Amino acid sequence: MLDFKKPELSDMDWVNSCLSHANSMNCEYTFGNVFCWVDSYSIQIAKYKEFYICRWEKAPHVAYSVPLGEGDFTDAVNQIIDDAKALGIKPRIYGVTEGYMLMLQEAFFGKFDYEFDEGINDYIYSVPKMISLSGKKYHGKRNHISNFKKNNPDWRFEAITKNNIVDCIKMHEEWLIENNDENDEDFIEEFNAVKRAFENFDKLGFYGGLIRNGERVVAYCLGEPQMNKRCFVTHFEKAFSSVQGAYPIINQEFSKNCISEFEYVNREEDLGLEGLRKAKQSYYPEIILEKCVAVYND
Repeated sequence: MLDFKKPELSDMDWVNSCLSHANSMNCEYTFGNVFCWVDSYSIQIAKYKEFYICRWEKAPHVAYSVPLGEGDFTDAVNQIIDDAKALGIKPRIYGVTEGYMLMLQEAFFGKFDYEFDEGINDYIYSVPKMISLSGKKYHGKRNHISNFKKNNPDWRFEAITKNNIVDCIKMHEEWLIENNDENDEDFIEEFNAVKRAFENFDKLGFYGGLIRNGERVVAYCLGEPQMNKRCFVTHFEKAFSSVQGAYPIINQEFSKNCISEFEYVNREEDLGLEGLRKAKQSYYPEIILEKCVAVYND
């Protein structure tokens, strides 16, 4: 039986211990992700033996994570199936990467259907390439950054600390107004997740950076390392579209100043949004991590 509860900071150690066994760079496999989005997706977590299991309850579907940890994988998946049946719903396991899909196919042959959606695939990039932006394909990015520096001679990069978090929140509020999204439910939920991230920034072990033009913050980003120590996940990134080059320069400066020790950076999904997809593809991902939803059909 799975005993689900709302994630709290006191859960971070045991969750991270389980996540250290995750065989994937999936962006969902971080504690900060579920902690920050807990209210938006009605997230609950459960510890089953040596496994961590997450349950998202946002309509229209309740979904579970793959059991992450060590031990009897088949037993843990059966617990998910039983929990879903007790709720009167079809068992759905979200964000299943190729390795875990093979494990499900071996343990539950023919009992799961697999639904693919390009919008939930992760974009994973080489950190050294995000720093150098060398080569013909990044010519446009370098030009945008050069123009930003030319047009904003008083610019500077800062690592995010408790001393400048309030400036990032203010910038995000201005961003909502600039984009006419201050009343959009999805953007409000994102802003609430951002504020939760900032309120617990140090405790969650987050890294962040911002760009100022004079005293005004024009871009920021933040995220956290995965337990595999090879990959960093950028959870949030905001820049004023009216400031040419603000997005490229925060990407490059943050990569250079804060995450240069990592091999990869996961910049998460495009959610099927055409503009976001185009922006993510313009950085030429090293890996597009394909994920699917496993739906129990037995």
